Amino acid sequence: MGSLCKVVDTLLLGAFLAAFLMAPLICAQTVLPETSFPEALIHLKQCYSDDFQDYLMADKPHFFVALVWLELTFQWPLALLNIYGILASKSWFNTICLIYGASVITSVSAVLGELIGSHKASEKLLQLYWVFMGAGVVAMLRGLVPQSSKTPIIGKRPAAGMGRKKRA
Repeated sequence: MGSLCKVVDTLLLGAFLAAFLMAPLICAQTVLPETSFPEALIHLKQCYSDDFQDYLMADKPHFFVALVWLELTFQWPLALLNIYGILASKSWFNTICLIYGASVITSVSAVLGELIGSHKASEKLLQLYWVFMGAGVVAMLRGLVPQSSKTPIIGKRPAAGMGRKKRA
C-alpha cells in the first residue's frame, strides 16, 4: 500500500504543480484586466481557448467567473499547501488534500454540467475537464487514506538509528 501511495502522491504532485501554475497565469486572465499580464501569457491563453474551443473563457458567464475566483482564492493556496505537504511529508497533508479534492469536484461538476448541457463544448474540452474531475476524485480519495510513512518523497531521509530507544 505504501508504494501505491507514493505513486499516487507523485501523480498528485504533478496535478498540484499544474494547478499552481495555471491558476494565476491563465485562469486569472478571466477575472483580471488583460493589462495585468504580459503579452506572452495573453497569447498562451488565446491559443488554449482556440485549441480547446473554450467558450467559457471567452464568454465569461457569471458562474464561471465566480468559480475562477474560488480557484484563485481557495483552491490555489490549497494546491500550494499540498505541494509542500507532499514534499515535506506533513501530517496535515491528508486533510488539505481532502478539502482540495472536494472543492475541485464541486466546481468542476458545475462546469461539466454547463458543458454537457449546452452542447457547445468540443470533445477536447470535455476530455480536459474530465481529467480535472479525475484529479479531484484522486485527491479526495488520497485525503481519506492515512499516510503510510513519514519519509518525504523528495528531500532529507531520516538518519539511521534515530528511531531507536535508549537503554538504561
